[in-house]
Amino acid sequence: MSELKSNQGEQAPQASSGTRLLPRITVQAFCEKSQTAQLVESTLSDRRMAKVALTTHNGGLEGAIETYRANPTPNLLMIETTLPPEQIPDALEQLAEFCDPGTKVIVLGHVNDVVLYRHLIRTGVSEYIVLPTEADTFVSAIVELFASQDAEPIGRTIGFVSAKGGSGSSTIAHNSAWAAAQSLQQQVLIVDMDMAYGTAGLNFNQDPPYGIADAVFAKEKLDTVMLDRLISKAASNINLLAAPGTLEQVYDFDEGDFEQIIELVQTTIPLIVLDIPHLWCGWVRRTLSTLDEIVIVAEPDLANLRNAKSMVDTIKSMRPNEPDPLLVLNRVGLPKRPEIASAEFASAIECTLVGEILFDAALFGTAANNGQMIAEVSSGNKVNEAFLKISDRVTGRSRPESEARARGIGLTSLMNMLKRA
Repeated sequence: MSELKSNQGEQAPQASSGTRLLPRITVQAFCEKSQTAQLVESTLSDRRMAKVALTTHNGGLEGAIETYRANPTPNLLMIETTLPPEQIPDALEQLAEFCDPGTKVIVLGHVNDVVLYRHLIRTGVSEYIVLPTEADTFVSAIVELFASQDAEPIGRTIGFVSAKGGSGSSTIAHNSAWAAAQSLQQQVLIVDMDMAYGTAGLNFNQDPPYGIADAVFAKEKLDTVMLDRLISKAASNINLLAAPGTLEQVYDFDEGDFEQIIELVQTTIPLIVLDIPHLWCGWVRRTLSTLDEIVIVAEPDLANLRNAKSMVDTIKSMRPNEPDPLLVLNRVGLPKRPEIASAEFASAIECTLVGEILFDAALFGTAANNGQMIAEVSSGNKVNEAFLKISDRVTGRSRPESEARARGIGLTSLMNMLKRA
């Protein structure tokens, strides 16, 4: 018997997972084994599946046929079968009688047979996946069917968040966004999500009449035309959705309140930088789970180390198939402050260090007071190289072959540090 060279079949094109989110589609899986149902359900932890409505059912092919005798079929059907190879095509023909036009079918089989694979593809099956496999195989196959790389591009989302309040993630986010806009010569949008205390407007010397709060509260009225009116121009290739920065009202949001805004700007702007406040609530967690890259900004002290370790562990667990968070250390070399060495800090939290920003009170204070970026105040300062390096890394322009990802210290050393404090 011929065998498939991979789960996708001999010479089958490899699914391209990329970072493209799937559209709002409905997926129903009919499984014969509970392990398969659990595996299919685990795909919902993948960021690309955020908008997918997925349900699992028992019964395999027979269950699907009985269900769709009187019910419409979804966008995608996933069918597990343990039938012998020679019986699978006939069983699928019975199912095809009840499938609506446009419904795609992925067959989950237990026989590794290239002849069967080729026959199923010729007869209209979208994909044949051999079990056992991994959840990412399912997601990649769905992405290949519904979000191919030939589709319209969507903007890349980068989130900057502080490990501890006051660690300077806003300053790092704004200057890195500036560096990206100047080096790539592409439009960049900065979304200031700290409604009460956001500083994006101050840092770019802007006082726009509208901003992110207007977009959030517009809800169902919001569309691309309205959103474009709310975005203000801050500089060449730099756009802002600024925060109101007032305490005239409280800002309590549901988990998904920012999703529509991010989806809309992704259709028109190639790079979106989200300045995320130092909070831990439902909408922050939800936002972090959907981003292309996450940058944790910390200072090299014990409290930042503890918080960063918690954040990294949580983010990794809720984004198992996505890139790990990146680390930027800020205010390195503060006079008279005992500091944790950068390599030791990165190793303890098991995170890639992509930038170190040296302490320079005069330079950063002048920039903040003038409403300017560091490059505008001192274009020749070496700190601009650090911002450019960060922007290259998060935009995908820089991918070191071997990232310094020291894990030698780990959690044991972290606990020792906490005991010494």
